Amino acid sequence: MAASRYVIALGSNRRGRHGGPEREIAAALAAIGGVCAVSPVIGTAPLGPSKRRFANAAAVIETNEQPPALLARLKTIERAFGRRRGRNWAARVIDLDILLWSGGTWSSPGLTVPHVQFRTRRFVLDPLVRIAPDWRDPLTNLSVRQLRTRLTRPVLALRCAHVGP
Repeated sequence: MAASRYVIALGSNRRGRHGGPEREIAAALAAIGGVCAVSPVIGTAPLGPSKRRFANAAAVIETNEQPPALLARLKTIERAFGRRRGRNWAARVIDLDILLWSGGTWSSPGLTVPHVQFRTRRFVLDPLVRIAPDWRDPLTNLSVRQLRTRLTRPVLALRCAHVGP
């Protein structure tokens, strides 16, 4: 089978056996392998009840795996790093998500590519635009650059003329 390219989101907000969050991301990249490009790590505010800031990055990787096989391998890496499932919004040593795939779309139980929420998450789009600004979302046909612009542009207030008495 021919190699595919994937965009992977990486996040951490807890120290692990490799060190602080940035070191956990670097170690996860080494464990994943096939890295073609990696963004700088950016610090972001947490979503949900977590109080710890996150370190986030994105990487483009190349592999012969189909999306379900890659997801299984990413989840194995998360477990090896000490990630425990079942606690949404909790602090985590590492979080690895498939965002995009050069094959387009994939849908199966437990996996949807492109990632359902990547278009609405600045902590995903900010690092991603640094390494793959022209990658197109197969569902909207918008580039990563366009998606980020839509997410970050100021909303213009609409003024309505007074109508009526």
